[in-house]
Amino acid sequence: MSEAFRNYVDGDWVESETGETFEVLNPADTGEVVAEYQESSRADAKAAVEAANAAEDEWGDTPAPQRGAILNDAAQILEDRKDELTEMLSHEEGKTTAEAGGEVQRAIDIFYYYAQKALDFGGTVKAASGPNTNLKTRKEPLGTVGLITPWNYPIAIPAWKLAPALATGNTVCLKPATAAPGVSRALFEALDDAGLPDGVANWVSGPGSKVGDVFITHDDIDGVSFTGSSEVGHMVYEDATDGMKRVQCEMGGKNPTIVSDTADVEEAASIVANGAFGVTGQACTACSRAIVYEDVYDEFVEALIEEAADIDIGPGLENPGMGPHVTESELEGTLDYIEVGKNEGADLVFGGEELDEGEYADGYYVEPTVFADVEPDMRISQEEIFGPVVGVIPVSGFEEAMDVANDVNYGLSSSIVTQDVTEANTFVDDIEAGVAKVNDKTTGLELHVPFGGYKDSSTNTYREQGDEGMAFFTSTKTVYENY
Repeated sequence: MSEAFRNYVDGDWVESETGETFEVLNPADTGEVVAEYQESSRADAKAAVEAANAAEDEWGDTPAPQRGAILNDAAQILEDRKDELTEMLSHEEGKTTAEAGGEVQRAIDIFYYYAQKALDFGGTVKAASGPNTNLKTRKEPLGTVGLITPWNYPIAIPAWKLAPALATGNTVCLKPATAAPGVSRALFEALDDAGLPDGVANWVSGPGSKVGDVFITHDDIDGVSFTGSSEVGHMVYEDATDGMKRVQCEMGGKNPTIVSDTADVEEAASIVANGAFGVTGQACTACSRAIVYEDVYDEFVEALIEEAADIDIGPGLENPGMGPHVTESELEGTLDYIEVGKNEGADLVFGGEELDEGEYADGYYVEPTVFADVEPDMRISQEEIFGPVVGVIPVSGFEEAMDVANDVNYGLSSSIVTQDVTEANTFVDDIEAGVAKVNDKTTGLELHVPFGGYKDSSTNTYREQGDEGMAFFTSTKTVYENY
């Protein structure tokens, strides 16, 4: 029988007052229950907010180097558990072990990074316009923050919200996605073992309509950081700002890769395939549109089909080329969009089938899918699919490629494959996206630079990661000191 994991509230591992739990299934073998978690209530969430609020002053007054030391110790604990956490992530979410191991390492690196950044947390000194005056700023924690995190990067995204929040002296209430909550819980286990004071960080599993709503709307929550779909993100933003809270929402994407006629076609196909089919396409930065110059179009489509055909599919724990979808509903969503593409008249040139026989019978599997002759106004060109599906769109040249790339409601990540320096630089200047890459896939991010989107991919309030990740969680006080 699977273990029923408890919530972490006020320094204790506690059961929900509901007495109920929910199951997380292995997406590669749905007959296996990986673990059970608390089906928490609004009362459970309120208890977490109360604990965080009670710990707020003491943690905020703790010297930043001491806060950083706890993060550093937690990072070391996570590092010691890397193999275990990699297996846990793959088991619950379905990523290949190579993908899962990379994500776990990223979370470890984030904790180490913000442990050191805490040493720089303070303020600045400015020159005053008059004599006998000190003019300076002080950075102060926002207070108590609610963090709502998704299932697709179930340890990296919680880490890049949690670590800067704690480094800057905030107390935290985090609600993980119910599809894969286990590895985010491990962050709190590491913090507890590292000596984090009671109440400073709280982890509560359960439905967004109850736990998430409290963490967004409670009067004692001062800021909300959310990552998820655009539809939910808009609701989070409206609910949080109704209470005059600080809020950031990072949401969906419809990310393009432009392939120029100067590109190495095989390299370009590899770049697109990695961006489209890596992590089973379940990334907000995944490439779902390949916008290809007509002169190399046919050659590129053939090369991309070869890339897709070379991908072996199987359970993430066996480290194949691509694992399953995380849940049945996510699989069904992808299959629905494949039917949409076919009905719209796009040419399905590879894949598009659910794998549900033999070794795949008990998992949520679909083939990597390539559509050719896709029109820019088709739904599969405009709407986020969140699966291993890419549409190849022919264009006459750079100007049309840029028009097509920008003609969507999203603006998260983007890339171009080209050997033309003018094209590369003009692309960076004119693309309407928060991330612009040259000769690289749309997925993959450095942890020490800002991340966020334009248009419907973000609330465009604050960025995450790097110094910007700390800015969201801080308030600035300006001090005039005359003597």
